Amino acid sequence: MIQLLLPIIYLAFISLGLPDSLLGSAWPSMYPLLGVPVSYAGILSMIISFGTIVSSLNSDRLTRALGAGKVTAISVGMTAAALFGFSISTQFWMLCLWAVPYGLGAGSVDAALNNYVALHYESRHMSWLHCMWGIGTMVSPMVMGRVLAGGGPWTAGYRYIALFQIALTAVLFLSLPLWQKRTGEAAEDGTAPQALSLGQVFRLPGAKEVMLCFFCYCALETTAGLWASSYLTLTRGVAADTAASFASLFYIGITAGRAACGFLTLKLSDTQMIRLGQGVLAVGVAALLVPGPQLLALAGLVLVGVGCAPIYPSIIHATPDHFGADRSQAVIGIQMASAYVGNLVMPPLFGLLANNITPALFPFYLLVLLVLMVVMHEQLVRKTSH
Repeated sequence: MIQLLLPIIYLAFISLGLPDSLLGSAWPSMYPLLGVPVSYAGILSMIISFGTIVSSLNSDRLTRALGAGKVTAISVGMTAAALFGFSISTQFWMLCLWAVPYGLGAGSVDAALNNYVALHYESRHMSWLHCMWGIGTMVSPMVMGRVLAGGGPWTAGYRYIALFQIALTAVLFLSLPLWQKRTGEAAEDGTAPQALSLGQVFRLPGAKEVMLCFFCYCALETTAGLWASSYLTLTRGVAADTAASFASLFYIGITAGRAACGFLTLKLSDTQMIRLGQGVLAVGVAALLVPGPQLLALAGLVLVGVGCAPIYPSIIHATPDHFGADRSQAVIGIQMASAYVGNLVMPPLFGLLANNITPALFPFYLLVLLVLMVVMHEQLVRKTSH
């Protein structure tokens, strides 16, 4: 029965990635028809991000009450409804309303699924599952692009992705008996452990360190993905089309790197995988920092993507070992919230620095985030080593 559940979880991780890149790929076609400025995509993104933060912080309570299976099924159902809502929206305010369940659903399923896999499966599956997320982020823009290239409306692209999510929701509800065998672990006295408050989580040794570590990682990844092309073009003189191609290689590096990392985890521990990723990241950032030919900077960007690959899944998978299985859901919830805060705050902050000072600060910005991440991770390991 456990083997039957694993492919369903893989499908669920693909579904996690599908909505993440859909808005960006569709927005150039959406905003003229909606009659709003191009900048309004930021409003939708912020509503979604706030929703994910709220639901991540409440994931421990929800998962203890309902179980990981039900939380996953309900959350995917919420995102399916939100995507379908996008597909029938004709006004911007409608999109804002549908963005609320969009974000709430995404945060809950992310935290619940990651914790479930961290507790019940080997590290290689965490890497491969996050590789599936990367595939999801690549598939939805392809679907939207095909629809738009064929002369169809952007709403049709959203509808196709919504139909996949609806089908997956049905599969998840049908699979609930499989999840019941592995959720709701009780304490030795037979009682279910209580959900931890945010204050209790923050007081755990290593909790603040893992939050900052996750914040820095996600801030670095998102900033690199958003601003790499601009840095290469404005500072290193790379042609815009070449810069765009290598920016896509950054994401391919993350996805392919996670596929390869699944095999490396057979030999290396989570801590070793994180340190390996940080080392590759350091080489990539150094290549961006050092004056030299354009090819050096382009190779550096790809190395940054490959270096990012093992860090996110390995930090999550190590959470039960660092904090205990009974506390891992609460800690993963705040890790997810930290990730979304990093995604929300740090890329726009670099945009302000680039606009008011110089985009040449890009590799220094990444370096500061990397150094802080390394320091926080080493303190986390020291404080939680048994």
